[in-house]
Amino acid sequence: MSRTPNHEFQEWWNKQRERNHDLFSAASSDEDPSTSGNGNGNGGSVGGARGGNAYHAVDVRGKFSDQTVEKSRARSARQIRFFYFLKLQQIASSIASLAGASLSVLRTANRRIVASPTDSSSSRLYRIIKFFLILVIVLLGFELLAYYKGWHFSPPRPSVGSKELLDWLGLVYASWLDIRANYLAPPLQSLANVCIILFLIQSVDRAVLVLGCFWIKLRGIKPVANVEYGKECLENGISDDYPMVLVQIPMCNEKEVYQQSIGAVCILDWPKERMLIQILDDSDDIEVQRLIKAEVHKWHQRGVRIVYRHRLIRTGYKAGNLKSAMGCDYVKDYEYVAIFDADFQPGPDFLKKTVPHFKGNDDLALVQTRWVFVNKDENLLTRLQNINLSFHFEVEQQVNGVYINFFGFNGTAGVWRIKALEDCGGWLERTTVEDMDIAIRAHLCGWKFIYLNDVKCLCELPESYEAYKKQQHRWHSGPMQLFRLCFIDILKSKVSVRKKANLIFLFFLLRKIILPFYSFILFCIILPLTMFLPEAQLPAWVVCYVPGIMSILNILPAPRSFPFVVPYLLFENTMSVTKFNAMISGLFKFGSSYEWIVTKKLGRSSEADLVTYAEKESDPTLQTGGMHRSSSEPGIADLTRSVTGITKKSKRNRLYRKELALALILLTAAIRSLLSAQGIHFYFLLFQGISFLAVGLDLIGEQVS
Repeated sequence: MSRTPNHEFQEWWNKQRERNHDLFSAASSDEDPSTSGNGNGNGGSVGGARGGNAYHAVDVRGKFSDQTVEKSRARSARQIRFFYFLKLQQIASSIASLAGASLSVLRTANRRIVASPTDSSSSRLYRIIKFFLILVIVLLGFELLAYYKGWHFSPPRPSVGSKELLDWLGLVYASWLDIRANYLAPPLQSLANVCIILFLIQSVDRAVLVLGCFWIKLRGIKPVANVEYGKECLENGISDDYPMVLVQIPMCNEKEVYQQSIGAVCILDWPKERMLIQILDDSDDIEVQRLIKAEVHKWHQRGVRIVYRHRLIRTGYKAGNLKSAMGCDYVKDYEYVAIFDADFQPGPDFLKKTVPHFKGNDDLALVQTRWVFVNKDENLLTRLQNINLSFHFEVEQQVNGVYINFFGFNGTAGVWRIKALEDCGGWLERTTVEDMDIAIRAHLCGWKFIYLNDVKCLCELPESYEAYKKQQHRWHSGPMQLFRLCFIDILKSKVSVRKKANLIFLFFLLRKIILPFYSFILFCIILPLTMFLPEAQLPAWVVCYVPGIMSILNILPAPRSFPFVVPYLLFENTMSVTKFNAMISGLFKFGSSYEWIVTKKLGRSSEADLVTYAEKESDPTLQTGGMHRSSSEPGIADLTRSVTGITKKSKRNRLYRKELALALILLTAAIRSLLSAQGIHFYFLLFQGISFLAVGLDLIGEQVS
């Protein structure tokens, strides 16, 4: 079938051929003569039909098309090579960055090992850990020799009379296998089973608390005040309806934070004639005393009813300070006392949200509020602390407050009925946890507590591991002192059997003794030993799955912290050595259990919140007509300016020998687990060992150059 030649296409093609003469002349020279003359090849049938135009049709659809495809393929190959080159460059850059970071960490660790002071770990626990470390290193060397000789596949059977060293070592190894299988593994397995049972009981308790918190959230359960101090009293200019409130701030050498706390309580929204502020200064630094006196004098001149008290002899620490202040004659004129530590900054409406709950609840002794932290995102240590404390307040305190009207007083950010304090004997100096002590005695006297999760008080987390470790030691040794002292009182008290059981088994045994005991023994002692005594075993669900689920439950109240769930799990196990040591020292009255060290603060302040308060004060729509405030706008301005003048105290990072020794134990056990091909145990031991190493080198928390 013949077709009319396309002259327009022919004309266009001729122009293109002239422009690319060199290219197509080379193509023509390579062309097969039979293809161009007969019209065969790729366009043979088309060329035969078109006659004189066959050559051009074949050229367009055949040779030129093939060259375009080849060029496209060449470009694709170059692009692929370039793509892989970029990927390799990115990988090399990542490896270089990782190597640089690792080198920096190694240099920091080496510098700390050479120059930094170590903690004074001359305790019995450290000596036991050091002996344990030597033992596992010797066992690892023995196991490596056995692995090299193949004894782990078939135990050696050397002759007793042989004098060859290898035969003698084989005899020792064969005896070791018999001893560990028949004498060491069974008691270790029994201890592991006991710890597993305790672990499961504590996990069930934690799960029940979480379910209780979910139910509270689902039902919208929260305490409701019977009265409200607000607009009506303000419009009528009535202040006599406001009860008399005493505000106490105990402090000791709190140079970094005294201005923030004093300024925050001086702007509390409460009639100035119905409130008195006591600054209870136990500082032994003359310069700090002078600064605090000047700050108190400044606010006193502005009309705030504020007094400064200083004890010459600091007996009883915080409990002695509070006891001395409550002995003043004018205290009898006050009905409630609000207590704040030196780094706490209550909001202006704090008293209006807490004091009304006492009206109509004559058996209510305490209203506790929640802590929120201005420096929770400062470093990894503060993030992990925030997870722990968020669970404590959101779950533990809230559930216990709603269902049993009892929980441990947190020592600050709470309001007490003074009559309840007097009824249970007041502040006692017998322990380092005076807050828990007075809460238990008030509970045994029949008083009730309320926890307000929606009332928040700003405070500061310790940013260095040294400060955090000392704080945790006090928090875990004090309850053991208290348990020894009040156990008989609990049994003799007139409260119900249910409340006695809750105090003894849940409050003390399960949450204060069992938790640090099994955490340390199970994951830091038994787990490494099972690598060298494989006849005793820990299931994978004990090592990984249940702890992972518990960590997820703990992190639920702080959902933004979910990326830190693995570091949180590892860090909690790392802190178990400090908590276990504190628990033992408190239970058996070792010397360090009565040591009180004030947690160092850096003066972090939520400046944005203080500025917001200042803006509210300056807004005429928010000011009250008949109410005399215990503050002034210039005072708030001074408060917001004071937070910028804080300077950090010079200090140094330390080395922690117990943590370093346990790191070597766990890493040694990880190497041993490779010989037994125990995958999940190896990874847990490896990462837990790295966690102990980072903490032991003080690489977590505030870094001081």
